[in-house]
Amino acid sequence: MGSLSSRVLRRRRGGGGSSSSPGAGDGGGGGRGGKRKHGGAEGPGDSDSEGEAEREERLLNAPRRKKLKSTSKYIYQTLFLNGENSDIKICALGEEWNLHKIYLCQSGYFSSMFSGSWRESSMSVIELEIPDQNIDVEALQVAFGSLYRDDVLIKPSRVVALLAAACMLQLDGLIQQCGETMKETINAKTVCGYYNSAGTYGLDSVKKKCLEWLLNNLMTHQSVELFKELSINLMKQLISSSNLFVMQVEMDVYTALKKWMFLQLVPSWNGSLKQLLPEADAWFAKRRKDFEDDIAFLESEQGNAFLSVFTHLRLQYIISDLASARIIERDSLIPSEWLSSVYKQQWFAMLRAEQDNDIGPQEINKEELEGNSMRCGRKLAKDGDYCWRWTGFNFGFDLLVTYTNRYIIFKRNTLNQPCSGSVSLQPRRNIAFRLRLASFDSSGKIICSRTTGYQILTLEKDQEQVVMNLDSRLLIFPLYICCNFLYTSPEKKTDSEALLENLES
Repeated sequence: MGSLSSRVLRRRRGGGGSSSSPGAGDGGGGGRGGKRKHGGAEGPGDSDSEGEAEREERLLNAPRRKKLKSTSKYIYQTLFLNGENSDIKICALGEEWNLHKIYLCQSGYFSSMFSGSWRESSMSVIELEIPDQNIDVEALQVAFGSLYRDDVLIKPSRVVALLAAACMLQLDGLIQQCGETMKETINAKTVCGYYNSAGTYGLDSVKKKCLEWLLNNLMTHQSVELFKELSINLMKQLISSSNLFVMQVEMDVYTALKKWMFLQLVPSWNGSLKQLLPEADAWFAKRRKDFEDDIAFLESEQGNAFLSVFTHLRLQYIISDLASARIIERDSLIPSEWLSSVYKQQWFAMLRAEQDNDIGPQEINKEELEGNSMRCGRKLAKDGDYCWRWTGFNFGFDLLVTYTNRYIIFKRNTLNQPCSGSVSLQPRRNIAFRLRLASFDSSGKIICSRTTGYQILTLEKDQEQVVMNLDSRLLIFPLYICCNFLYTSPEKKTDSEALLENLES
């Protein structure tokens, strides 16, 4: 009792001393009081007083660099990582999280669970079933943690698993963040996985970006790994598109498909890109010996799965070149009925150009251009002067393309320059075209691009025309040029032909 009284007494004495002791007042405030007194003796206009006021003003307004621990970090550490004051336990995939309902309600999944008449709304321990195999413990850890903090660091290698968890838990902000991360990190290693995941989880903008990347890079930056990962359905979309950046001509699209089909059938092959075509040719040559003479590989049991992809090749621009036509016949991948139909189509197109005076397209038919235009391209490794033509019979239209002094020029060559094939002597010829230019960074992302859009150009004999004037500030080499061309008018079908076509389809 006496001990307690003495402690209270000491506490009271200590408290009184700090607030009213004369010694404390004299010592603590005496110095400040002295300064104020000194200032009063000198007068309010004294320079020392003004200097002190200015210093105090500067001190009050000077920014403080000391960084306080943020509320977000405190909440994340204390409530999420330490689980303090938890009112609910979540169990999943063999792990447990001590969490808080008020934070979990940010999730649409848990908000519905707690607000409705579900039996889980009154439970303090909830077992979660995880039906999605993409979701793992690490993804759940990050997803739950995102409810307790302002920002989340998303690793590209973990983004698909995190997206799966975010979609299951209905975390819209995290889903959006995953989508942005995916768009920023598309490359040859991630594009197919991202495309498939975007389809699974409904991220249409990511799916579109992946498709654009593939259309730009499939032919310009070929890789064995990418060919292995491309599914049949995805390859079908790429090959059928008029936006495919083709290098050099349509025959190169056929060659790329042949390499891709070989890797789909022999996924264990691990050679270099340079070795791929000879290996594919040798493999298909061995298969040919197993078939009857009139059976193409695509008609075989092994090849049948790839038929739908090869139907989107624009064969009319492959068989227009003699060397290419011979390779197609030798490979015997494509059914002979397809080729017979294309040969017939091209023969009639040639007769129309020669005997019916077809001068080429009269108007822009976007559907016709996108579905039937010739696709070709060229890589310019560095700045300089270039002139080239794309191989093949183009109905007497010998088109020369020149790049010089930041201009791209089309010329209809008739008499001025030698030509290996016949040329049309019609006074005027029309050509429908679209010209695109692009430069890419190391991950295959476009860093600058230009396009003319679809146009019709009328050229007289040996006339040339500037089709693009380039700003040198936008030019980054290597520069990739891709063109779509239509040299002849679409054939007008008779009523009976249209009816027959409809019946067949």
